Amino acid sequence: MKLIILDRDGVINQDSDSFIKSPEEWEPIPGSLEAIARLYRAGYRVVVATNQSGLGRGLFDIIALNAIHQKMHAAVRAAGGIIDSIFFCPHTVGDNCDCRKPRQGMFNAISKRYDISLEGVPSVGDSLRDLQAGFLAGCRPILVMTGKGPLTHENGGLPPETIRFDNLAAVASHLLDTKAENVPEKNAKT
Repeated sequence: MKLIILDRDGVINQDSDSFIKSPEEWEPIPGSLEAIARLYRAGYRVVVATNQSGLGRGLFDIIALNAIHQKMHAAVRAAGGIIDSIFFCPHTVGDNCDCRKPRQGMFNAISKRYDISLEGVPSVGDSLRDLQAGFLAGCRPILVMTGKGPLTHENGGLPPETIRFDNLAAVASHLLDTKAENVPEKNAKT
């Protein structure tokens, strides 16, 4: 089985420092929906793993989160793809849970649900905690330069063998062995 794990905010949709609290605030990053559709058509199971501490902070409720995810699912389907499943952590940093990235709890749950090792599975994120969680679970860390990606790259300290791309569309091109929109660059700061 081919699997890819994506962060949500800053990878699939525009990020916001004030959180995505409603379906109206959810806006896809140009090319991300088509990238998911390309991966799906190529046989990838696309899984989302996302921290959603806005739940724990009381900024939105589970009904709003479900509505946001329904909008995302519908937008991906309209582009010709499917997101197989969404894993989310509702906790805040103070909750000290195992599922909040940079911990690997959501990744362990993904491994268990699909009954596979995550060794070498591409894990795409725009923040250091996304990359760290995937790396700890054995995934291949991929940084996108959307969302918080530029700041994450600038700050350094990325997991070893992290590669970066401009966006999710470029990741899909690379994984599908088509002419990539840019060439992966090994991270000099490990």
